[in-house]
Amino acid sequence: MFPNLKSRGALCVLICCAIGPMTGTASAITAELAKKCDVLTSKAFPPRVVGNPAAGSAKGSAKDQRDYFSKCVANGGNPDDDAHKGEK
Repeated sequence: MFPNLKSRGALCVLICCAIGPMTGTASAITAELAKKCDVLTSKAFPPRVVGNPAAGSAKGSAKDQRDYFSKCVANGGNPDDDAHKGEK
């Protein structure tokens, strides 16, 4: 009985040690913040052909758009517009 109990205890400790680091401190963004940053990104990078998102952006690349969106989220909905103010 004791060897079986020891192996179950060891398995439980092993599972807890494996799952523990997975519960990081990363927090999810709110839907409002995501919508706001999406709208700001769309304004900063208008589509090349209106109504056809597959045509690409008139300004910048997909990586530029992702970076802009990430900065917006990181700054709580206030992206750094300095790089795009001169392009208007």
